[in-house]
Amino acid sequence: MCEALAYAKTGLDPDTVLASIGQGAAGSWSLNNLGPRMLKGDFAPGFYVKHFIKDMTIAEDSARDLGLETPGLTLAKTLYERLVDNGCENDGTQALFKLF
Repeated sequence: MCEALAYAKTGLDPDTVLASIGQGAAGSWSLNNLGPRMLKGDFAPGFYVKHFIKDMTIAEDSARDLGLETPGLTLAKTLYERLVDNGCENDGTQALFKLF
């Protein structure tokens, strides 16, 4: 979602892109609710980045104990940890857009 909206801001109308993809197969609650906030620069928390990292750490530990590989989870957690390194731990999870 963050990558798609960043791509849209390179010359397309981001609001039109958001409306177009939000109604199709790519649509989701996150896209339709957090996407507009991302485009407005509204990173107020609904769910904090710091709590999301805590939950992803629990999931990673559990997956490791079960012998499961979770490369997508590992990548997501790494990106959110970059947000923390930039002082964004108290932002909402939609703040991931700041990296793009």
